[in-house]
Parts: sequence; structure tokens; C-alpha cells
Amino acid sequence: MSALHFEGEFIGKKVVITGAAGIFGTWIAQAFAAQGAKLCLSDIRHDELRVMGEDPLLQDAELLFHTTDLTREASIAELAEFIAQEWSSADILINNAGIYQRHRLLEMSTNEWNASLGVNVTAPFLLTQLLAKQMIKDGKQGSIINISSGAALSNQIGGGHYSTGKAALAMLTRSFALELAPYQIRVNAVSPGFAPGSEVSELSADYVQNMINQIPLGRTSGPQDAPAAILYLCSKSASFITGSTLAVDGGRTAGTFKRPQPQDGKVT
Repeated sequence: MSALHFEGEFIGKKVVITGAAGIFGTWIAQAFAAQGAKLCLSDIRHDELRVMGEDPLLQDAELLFHTTDLTREASIAELAEFIAQEWSSADILINNAGIYQRHRLLEMSTNEWNASLGVNVTAPFLLTQLLAKQMIKDGKQGSIINISSGAALSNQIGGGHYSTGKAALAMLTRSFALELAPYQIRVNAVSPGFAPGSEVSELSADYVQNMINQIPLGRTSGPQDAPAAILYLCSKSASFITGSTLAVDGGRTAGTFKRPQPQDGKVT
């Protein structure tokens, strides 16, 4: 994370990250910690969350932890109250948490549907609403980032609920951007690329290679890719950007792509 430099503007900034124990959440936390930010790390996985305190890249950071069940409105309210008590308000909110379990719509239960939309859409709505009110009360020109996905633009069987949620999150991003603009609170989204470690289940080498073959720039997402975009959008350099979604996916959502196969030592 040392390659990212923002002239000290994040030193002491208070950053809330949901889904912090996942691979993207960890990378985002490491990036902000390297810039001197204070972090509130939120996740439903209590044990994994606490292990983050032992991460060498986070040990010098000032950390708060909150075990949050984003399917429960009361738990989200508890997180907001925890922030109010500890900090009064945050400077930056990263709505990173998301769930994706493969379900065909014809076989999906109402509970499964509600859980998916609850974490992927309703939780960012509620947390943004609560933390933005705190920012407004304290007169902070905050920044809110929603973590989107290429699934907002394309669909596949078994992922309709997830794509629906991410598409809704894109509109929620723009809607909050409009309503919070008078308070100089900016709301944007980042759509990260494929990172094998972001999957709950282990992926085969063949599956990973097949995914890489669909990415024009020819590699998976790394520890600095999405965090660099997030830091930029939260920085003064992006002070005139709100309501936007930045794809950091190696060109995968630019269009259909299949890597040419070499023939006789040449790529055709």
C-alpha cells in the first residue's frame, strides 16, 4: 500500500468499513491504515474481525471493531450509535459488505431473497442514512463509497437476485448523491474486478484461468486496484465527483472478450 500517496490528507480521518473481514474489506482497511486513517471495522464474522487486529499492516492504526448483522435493522442502528459514541461522526463510509449465494429465482425462497437484498441494498441505505445524518450534524463534508459489481450490468443464471441488488445499489448511489450534495457529502461507487480470494468457496485453477481469459488486461484484481480507486474518490482530487460508478475490473465489463490463443508462437 506504500505506493499510494495523498499528501497526508487521510491522517486522522475516521473511516467505517463494512464487510471488513473479507478480502476486499481487508485491502481497503490496509490502504486507509497506510494513509494514517482511524478505522471502524464492521463484520458479522466476529472471530475473523478480531484477527484483523493482528494484521501487520493494521497494527499501527487506531482500530475500532463492531460485530454487525446487516440483515437486522437493530444491529445497523447499534453500529451507528457506536460510531456516534466513539467519534460523534465518521468522515468516510465504505459500504463494502455483500453476500452472493447461487439461487435460481424459480427455486429461491422469500427468506433467501430478503437476505440477499437486505445486505446488498437495504443495509447500505440504512447505514448511509444514519451516518450521513451524523456527518450533517457535525458539518462534515464526508464521502460515501458503495462497493458495486459488474453483476449490476450483466446477469447469469443463479445470480439474478445479486444482479438485481447491485443494479439497485447503483441507483441508490446516484439518489443519495443528489440528496446529500447540498451538504457537500459525496456518494460514489466502485466496482472491483475478479479476485479469487473474494469467493467463499475455493476456486479451481482452471476456473480462475478461465476468468482471467475474460479480462482484457489479463490478470485478477490485486490488493491496490480497488483501494486506489476508493482512496482517490474520497480524496480532495475527486471533490467534484459524485453519483459516479468507477469500474476497476481490467476492462471486463467493457464488453465480451475472449483472449486470443497462440498459434505457432504467435497471438492471432
